[in-house]
Amino acid sequence: MTLEDQHTDYKSLRTITGKSVDWDSLAKDCVCFANSAGGRLLIGIEDGETLPPEKQVVPPELLDRLRKRIGELTVNVQALPSLQHAANGAEFIELMIERSPNVASTRDGRFFLRVGDSCQPVLGDDVMRLANERPGRPWESMDSSVPRNAVDAEKFARFLQGILTSDRVKDAVKEKSADELLTHYGLAQGNTLTRMGVLLLGTTVDRRALGTAPLVQAIKYDERGQKINKWVWDDCALSPVELVDAIWREVPDFRESYEVAEGLYRRSVPAYDEKVVRELLVNALVHRPYTQLGDIYLNLHPERLEVVNPGRLPLGVTPRNILHASRRRNEALARIFHDLGLMEREGTGFDLMYDRLLSHGRPAPVPEEGADWVKVTIQRRIVKPEVMRLVMEADERFQLTQRERITLGVLAQTEGITAREFGALLETEGADELAVWLGRLEAMALVQRAGRTQGTRYFIAPALLLGTDLKLPTTLLRIEPHRLMELVREDLRRYPRSKIGEIINRIGPELSRSQLKRALAELVNHSVVVMEGERNGARYRLAVEK
Repeated sequence: MTLEDQHTDYKSLRTITGKSVDWDSLAKDCVCFANSAGGRLLIGIEDGETLPPEKQVVPPELLDRLRKRIGELTVNVQALPSLQHAANGAEFIELMIERSPNVASTRDGRFFLRVGDSCQPVLGDDVMRLANERPGRPWESMDSSVPRNAVDAEKFARFLQGILTSDRVKDAVKEKSADELLTHYGLAQGNTLTRMGVLLLGTTVDRRALGTAPLVQAIKYDERGQKINKWVWDDCALSPVELVDAIWREVPDFRESYEVAEGLYRRSVPAYDEKVVRELLVNALVHRPYTQLGDIYLNLHPERLEVVNPGRLPLGVTPRNILHASRRRNEALARIFHDLGLMEREGTGFDLMYDRLLSHGRPAPVPEEGADWVKVTIQRRIVKPEVMRLVMEADERFQLTQRERITLGVLAQTEGITAREFGALLETEGADELAVWLGRLEAMALVQRAGRTQGTRYFIAPALLLGTDLKLPTTLLRIEPHRLMELVREDLRRYPRSKIGEIINRIGPELSRSQLKRALAELVNHSVVVMEGERNGARYRLAVEK
């Protein structure tokens, strides 16, 4: 079983069997899934668990009662409950909710939408927007009237090759025939291609006939805002998959670099991170509304890149929650891009951009939304080279998680921020969510804090941002013996002929001296480390220093 996500939610059996049954909450969740892409409620499994309580039994009459009450409390919701048995033998209910062809609501006229793993209300003008954005059939699956065999042979061959060599595609899918893959990915239905099939695999003439195939303009400006160069992809010869490579390859600014001072040396860094630019292009092509006309613009200014896409963000996603919210406008198209290795899994694209930019000393991407456009801006130059050195050194030493790198990059670019400011910047609520982003950074002495509650101030010791040889600690509490020995070896490689006290100060004062002595003794016994001197005067070095 999976954890909660865009398509799955867990509910306790007490939700529908206790003394105070909350049918309204259950109806709201069903409306959320019906207005999104459908989903399932696993009733009988507690939040945070993957199995129901042992020996749990579902009353037989509960399924009919559930079906009846959901029908009474909702409009345009089709919910199908079934009894399931878990691996531990306990029973639970799987309530499947189909995507509604019309806007779903509760009987009292409330509208909700599933965004990521949460249910959000739809209010005011957004109700009309929800109705306008949900045709009975998604644009991707609409019939194009183009014969099934009228694909571009070269594009089809490249698509098949990409699927067959992808490590994201199951073997059972790779075993399908070429014709079966067209149906499997929603590129064809019956004897004709779908509109998505024409978009990705059709001929230039058929793609142009769609009317909404993406057209891209890259425009370069000088310091005064005057246009000095332009690249255009407006002939519909390329599919969205091919456009990503073509744009990256044909715009020379994306391969420019400049030098950054690092002490006595200078380091050449790219003007734009390739992964970030590709992710921006993929987002623009995958998440745009294909029922709306409008070009994609890449505005190249001397100090920044702006990617402007027609249409607004998917309903429920805003510039403020974009780092956490996850809602695909074109599900089938996103699936193909993911399987071809062109985009990250659901909900992680902006995480990747935050990680790459912040950990390289650049500001975070800035999303903006207008009446009929979305713009994301990234900066060309590194603002603080010392941040890049710090994050690289810390990541090499501790193998930081993506969220830890993002947090370290955010704090390193400020002189310290409060918990409230930090939460607003990372779009988190409460100390628990903030702790997830901080991860191990405080335990590793990379991040420090002062104050209490919302006035708590997080900051990085200024000494860590000075110089390239950062003397960071190298381990944590409750470390496994083999990991501790590996960290000792790394420490001695950097600081040969060290005393045990010096080693423990760098590795972590929280470790007991006896624990470190046992690790050193083991390394000496295996001739990995050499001990020079005796007792308190003993010093240690690697047997073969590199």
